Amino acid sequence: MIYRSAPPRLDPPGTAARRAALRLLTAVLGQGQPLDAALPAALAGVDHPADRALARNLASGVLRWLIDLDALIDGATPRPLPPDARARTALRIGLAGHLLLATPAHAVIATTLALVEGGPRRLTHAVLSRLLREGAALPATPTLPEPYARRWRLAWGGDAVAAAAAALGREPPLDLTLRDAGATADWATRLGGVSLAPGHVRLMRPGAIPDLPGFADGAWWVQDIAAGLPARLLGAARGTTVLDLCAAPGGKTLQLAAAGAAVTAVDVSDARLDRLRANLVRTRLAATVVAADALAWAPDGRFDAILLDAPCSATGVFRRHPDVLHLKGGRDLAPLLELQATLLDRAVGWLAPGGRLVFATCSLERAEGEDQLAAALDRHPDLRLDPVAAGELPPGFAASDGAVRVLPGTLAEAGGVDGFFIARLVKTSAVG
Repeated sequence: MIYRSAPPRLDPPGTAARRAALRLLTAVLGQGQPLDAALPAALAGVDHPADRALARNLASGVLRWLIDLDALIDGATPRPLPPDARARTALRIGLAGHLLLATPAHAVIATTLALVEGGPRRLTHAVLSRLLREGAALPATPTLPEPYARRWRLAWGGDAVAAAAAALGREPPLDLTLRDAGATADWATRLGGVSLAPGHVRLMRPGAIPDLPGFADGAWWVQDIAAGLPARLLGAARGTTVLDLCAAPGGKTLQLAAAGAAVTAVDVSDARLDRLRANLVRTRLAATVVAADALAWAPDGRFDAILLDAPCSATGVFRRHPDVLHLKGGRDLAPLLELQATLLDRAVGWLAPGGRLVFATCSLERAEGEDQLAAALDRHPDLRLDPVAAGELPPGFAASDGAVRVLPGTLAEAGGVDGFFIARLVKTSAVG
């Protein structure tokens, strides 16, 4: 009698992308890695571009709707699965595929079970089958993690919280900053987008970025319109010397260089500066790029203008990076606040008398914006706030008490923007 081993069981189509999504979510939720940092390792061996895109979309969808997906799962299990259980993560991915990407039920079950690998397959099958059979659905907007919902409601009110939840549930559009602001109308037409400000084009369904018109020629770079405000408000004229502190990935350096300023771009991460170097080559713009820790580095002279987009909690970019809401909810802001204050103090010392300093954070926390500004003005009698006038801002943005606070809900009808705080300061004397 001849015995033949059974052929190996083949994974259902789409399993490779879902395994990669599981690795991504494990890295973010289990190991505290930012989603973008986890991508290279998680996508290793996933060669097809469609599979790589699907893995990222599934992981991003789970992170956007995590609380609501978990509520569905917990409502269908006799005992809640541990938060870090592989079966829970597999169920999150399966439900996200069905509810967000319209994956058919049979494919959802097959690929979800393939992820469990020795875990509670029967339980997983029962939970998923019940949810699919009963027509499980997500709410109209995601539920924000409670620490953020509570803090933002106190700081900005219920409307801002509702706007944040709505923004979290949508993939944001793609914003481009143009090298030549004078060609805005032409590029909006060529790219099939809309312009919300001179030098800006917004695309709602962009496709592959390198395939877009103008990429190879360096006519533009990717940058949220709110992230472009600090460089706009610095107002660096042609020939002025400008320091861009914490410059990577470099969008603001490119803006300043395109305006004709002599820019020195400093960042502690040489790897992140590689993107800036590549974009300088692609756009045929010039800047001096320095990989150094601004806490130890010092320039040879003073600058006419300085832009400090300081390291922060990054809560303002949650719509592009939903992982920040799950990585940093319980983080003590004290070390970041100390770093921001130290960088501000050093920047003031490097600013020429009469020079401008723009301080910005992509944060929705008052401590990293309004409070940090007030403390800096108290520490430095040689600084004064240079109020931003309404006419300096694109339509839809507003100044408050001389500074700019960009909240959820800004330009919501046009696709929204990232959250920011921006203040412009002037050094009035040589003191400090």
